[in-house]
Amino acid sequence: MNDLRIRHAALSDIDAVLRFWRTAAEGTSISDDHDGVARLISRDPEALLLAERDGTLVGTVIAGFDGWRCSAYRLAVHPDHRRQGIAAALLDATAQRFAALGGRRVDAMVLERNERAHHAWHSAGYHREDHWRRWVKPL
Repeated sequence: MNDLRIRHAALSDIDAVLRFWRTAAEGTSISDDHDGVARLISRDPEALLLAERDGTLVGTVIAGFDGWRCSAYRLAVHPDHRRQGIAAALLDATAQRFAALGGRRVDAMVLERNERAHHAWHSAGYHREDHWRRWVKPL
């Protein structure tokens, strides 16, 4: 894993990230467009973490912190690079970021139908809280 590089995304990475998510991520979001990712990076330049191997994007995670809650979104690993510790490395980097910011707990958004993701999150020490449900309203 010492050939894996984790870095913060830059505005110049947006198009590559959007292409990557179409291949590697489950589901889509209303924010999965150039403007949405640009707002994220502009507001919090350290929130979108990229994992690269030999200059190729192989994984992502959004590690958002609003000053109160730590939230993890868009953990995705390219299908050709799964089961190689990339998700674990991204989640370790996410935990380090949150700890440095004074975070106390991480909430992860995980699709209900994505069983593969459930295993990855569980392996990283997360547990499911069935008494919560997400309520959303598009703006």
